[in-house]
Amino acid sequence: MATKAQKTDGESAVLEKIAAMPEPYNTMGERLHAIIKASAPSLQPRTWYGMPAYAKDGKVVCFFRGGEKFKERYMTFGFDDVANLDDGVMWPIAFALTALTPTEEKRIAALVKKAVS
Repeated sequence: MATKAQKTDGESAVLEKIAAMPEPYNTMGERLHAIIKASAPSLQPRTWYGMPAYAKDGKVVCFFRGGEKFKERYMTFGFDDVANLDDGVMWPIAFALTALTPTEEKRIAALVKKAVS
């Protein structure tokens, strides 16, 4: 289990990564961070391959990256294999985001809650 210092250090590192993102990814990253923390407060923020990520018991559940990382035209929000999203024999594990409206925010919150259930 992560100590309070590790949680603080992990969150600081995630916030630094988000702050370094160019717009619009910076604003979207700040909002994603808030949604993930509110939806699954048990997840520990950390960086993972240089991206903001959120872990449960040391294993990454979800992450996001700005489009600049791989010269994409969208931000990516995704889940790693420990996320509890299984739905039959095929389900999505990553999403392209060009904007965050209340509809997407609600869907992301529901997915994060399901992923940690």
